[in-house]
Amino acid sequence: MGGARDDGFTAYVAGRRAHLFRTAYLLCGDPHRAEDIVQTALAKLYVAWPRASRADSVDAYVRRVIINSHLDERRRPWRRESPTEDERLDRAAPPGVAPEDSDALWAALKELGPKQRRVVVLRHYWGLSVEETAADLGVSPGTVKSQTSAALDKLRTALLADPGATTTITTSHRGGRR
Repeated sequence: MGGARDDGFTAYVAGRRAHLFRTAYLLCGDPHRAEDIVQTALAKLYVAWPRASRADSVDAYVRRVIINSHLDERRRPWRRESPTEDERLDRAAPPGVAPEDSDALWAALKELGPKQRRVVVLRHYWGLSVEETAADLGVSPGTVKSQTSAALDKLRTALLADPGATTTITTSHRGGRR
């Protein structure tokens, strides 16, 4: 039906869907909400695919849609309820990361405020520059720097205070970019 449009969109989704899900999950902390956010983002991307596929970066467009979808989800009244149980990742930790380190890092990440978590995800998971992160979030580069600094300080403090975390995780944040 859609021909080349559908083929290009399908190829993009097949190659990037897992990464998009992880991004949404890191932003919201709930796998079910993350699925909703990704589905919303992909629906919007499909509608805009002819224009988005010609842009410099489809990833930048989708990142922005994911961030906006996450913010929209948080504004909905029924989303203001918070779960009473600690939710864990439904998948195994990547090779080379001890489960206790992954748990400690995830718990520390969940303690960050939403703005700090967004900055950390974009800067350190996506690997964006300060300027790219500022553009994606619609804030100044100074805000990105201060949010990153405060977030890394909180993560460092939480991980150093956690007796279950090993030095591999805690020392890797000390040398991180700010």
